[in-house]
Order: sequence, then C-alpha cells, then structure tokens
Amino acid sequence: MDEGRRTVLFLLATRRGIRSHQAFSDAYTRVAEQLKSEGHDVAPAPVARHYERFLKHGEVKTAPHAPTARVLERMFRMPVGDLLGAASDVRDLETGRSARDPAPPVLDESELLMTARDAASHAGEAAALHLDEMTLDQLHDDLVQLARTYGQTIPGEVYRNATNLLNQAQVLLERTRSPEQHTRLYYAAAQASAMLAAVSFDLGASVPAVTFARSSAQYGKTIGNGPVQAYAYGMMAFLAFWDGRPGEAVRLAKTGQQFGGLGDTARRRLYSIEARAHGHLRHDDQAERAIREALDQSSGRRDELHDDIGGEFAFDAARTAMSNATTCLLLRNAEGAEEFAARALSLMRARPADEQSIPVSGPAAVDLARARLLRNQVEGAQEALTTVFQVPPNWRGSGLLERLTAARIELTRPEFRDAPAALELADQIEAFSAMSPTRRLGATNPLAIEA
Repeated sequence: MDEGRRTVLFLLATRRGIRSHQAFSDAYTRVAEQLKSEGHDVAPAPVARHYERFLKHGEVKTAPHAPTARVLERMFRMPVGDLLGAASDVRDLETGRSARDPAPPVLDESELLMTARDAASHAGEAAALHLDEMTLDQLHDDLVQLARTYGQTIPGEVYRNATNLLNQAQVLLERTRSPEQHTRLYYAAAQASAMLAAVSFDLGASVPAVTFARSSAQYGKTIGNGPVQAYAYGMMAFLAFWDGRPGEAVRLAKTGQQFGGLGDTARRRLYSIEARAHGHLRHDDQAERAIREALDQSSGRRDELHDDIGGEFAFDAARTAMSNATTCLLLRNAEGAEEFAARALSLMRARPADEQSIPVSGPAAVDLARARLLRNQVEGAQEALTTVFQVPPNWRGSGLLERLTAARIELTRPEFRDAPAALELADQIEAFSAMSPTRRLGATNPLAIEA
C-alpha cells in the first residue's frame, strides 16, 4: 500500500502484530466482549472488506457507528477520527498518541491484559506457522535429484518437474514465519528458477530463460547466497552472448565472479563463459586468458551449490573442455578446438552409460566435427557426427542445434561446393534439425557460434 494512504489504524495494527483481518478480528472480539460485560453496546468485528477500508485514508466517508467506534477507541486508546486519519499527518505516532492528545492515557489492568493476550495470540499463530522440517528436507532432496539427473532427463520433463518444485517452494513460503525456513525456501526457489532458466534455453525459449535467471538471482540476493547469484549471473551472461550481446555477457560474467563464497567449480564456469563472450568479440588475448583462468582453478575451495549438489550446477572437466572447444572455434583455432572437443568426449565416454550427459557429449561431438571442417576434413566431420545423428528429437536442444547450424554454414564454403560428401552431410543436418522441440517453439539462430 502507498505509504501516504495509510491510516493511523494501519500502523498501530501492524505494530501490534494484528495487521491481518483474522488477527485484528480476534483482538477486536476480545475487547468487544469486555465492553459488553461492562454494559456497553458493541458491534461485531468489521468484515474483511470494511476492515481494509479502515486501513486506507480517505476510504471511509462517514465515521463508524458508535458501537464499532467504542471498541476501536478502547483497543487503541485513541479517538476513532484520529485512527482513520492519515498516518503521515501524525507527529508522535511512536508513542501511540494523536497529534491532538496533550498527554498519554493512563494504563489500566484491562489494557495490560488485552496486550498480553494479543502477544500470546500472535505467538501462537507464529508457532503454528512453522513447517515440518521433513517437508523442507523432501523439497531439498527433490531439487538435488533433479539437478543431478538433469543431463539424463529430457528437457520437457525437467521443465515440468522444476516448475512443480518452484511452485512448492512459493506455496510453502506463505505457510511459515520461521526466518530459517524462509532462507531454505528462498534457496530452493532460486535453485528451481535456475534450472528452469537452463531448460528454457535448451527448449529454445530465451525470453523466459532470462526471466527465470533474473528470478534466481533475486532469490539469491534475498538470502545473501553468493553461489546461487553467481550461477544466475553466469546463466544471464550465457544468454546474453547467445542473444548477440557479447559485451554485456563479459560484464555479467565478471559480476558473477565478485560474489562471495564461490568455490573453484563456480569460478571455472564463470571464466569459461567469459572466454566464450570474448570469443564472440574476437578478443583473442582475453579469450585465451579466460581459458587459462578456467583451467587454473585448483585451490580446493568448494561451495554447496556447484560442488555438493552439483549436477546441472557443476562444471567439471568435460564441460570445461566442451566450452573451451567452442571458444577456440570462435577464434578459428581448429587445432585447439579439436583438442578440447576430443578431451570432452573422452572424459564423457569414460563414465558409466547412465551418467553420460547428452547436453555435453552432443555439442562436443559437433564442435569436433566443425574443427575438422575447418581443416577441410569432411569425412572426419561425418564420423564425429555419427552419434549426434542418433540423438532422439526430444534431446535436440538449442546448444546442439545452433552448433549444427554453424557446421552447416561451414559446408557452404567454396571448397565444399561440389563435394558429394559435403552435400550429403548438409542434407543430414537439415533433416536432423527439423525434428526438434526448439524448432517447434520457433527458435531462431542467434549469435551462438559464428561462421
């Protein structure tokens, strides 16, 4: 509510902890019963709609009838006209006095008892609004499971699960008054929003991806959690260079690096994203410096989000190599790109089959193919793409498809114009890309990887 429209009643009710209609009605009813026992005529507590009018200056056109005014004046020890006046016009509100009151009222035992009962009622409500810790533990476990299986779960299912978990966190926030539980729930909401940002990008929906990333950053700011803010800023940087704003991406990545409490994994991720952004700007020296910074993060520092929870929030050696391969391609460094892409694929294939991540292995394979195309090795590129063409449609996310688009552009170079193998590979890429959820959502080809 606009502060200038608040009544004195609004501020006094808020300070007593009876701002809600239910709490106010309970306190009103207690005072009304006391007055009734003294022989006074009293009215029932105002309904919610009338109560809300009492809180907004200028909403009540005529003074409440005496049976209502009598209760209000006993509750707050102030004339009803002053209670409904603008709070901004009262000079000595901290003492609970009207501007026209020459001295504070004399306290009596009934008022002390009433205040004590109000305090007991409010404390009881606060105690009741405390969630079972097992509810929060289950939400935490579900988020960890979703993060750790992100790379093995189709994007559509990730989106549905993350949405449900975000909704749970938001609903539970309204059901507790515990500061500690609020912190846990805002952290949960930040994680769910972060994963929704990532999966929205995978589905080719960049606008909601940015909104989810900003929401995650805001939740993190609310509780002062550096790692979750760093992850969100990294995601916003990532989305910025995909949207053709690499300069903004550099700024966001550097901002993410300034948050406290970051472990090596978080910094490795941010430096890798910064390197990609410099690659789009053709800043060779800065891109190579950021790659070195990413590879040099070995202090042993950890944080809960990137290391203990991990999964989608992690940024291991395979993911780092995959990102660095893409940066090398932006710098037209075929040798470096092939080396990093091959390393990413080797690390990924060393894992058990159920732990291999298509969002990492697929893009790395395409980067390997494109590095070979830079060397005019069409057959080598075809070989690298063999496993990519086997990826099911629901797994064909933006990162994979935009890299394939870049590979398709490479095949238009004059030296490939009359090569049957190049024409066949181009047709395969087009057919593969057509069957993708990102295309069905209307995704375009942004400045992901330039030709």
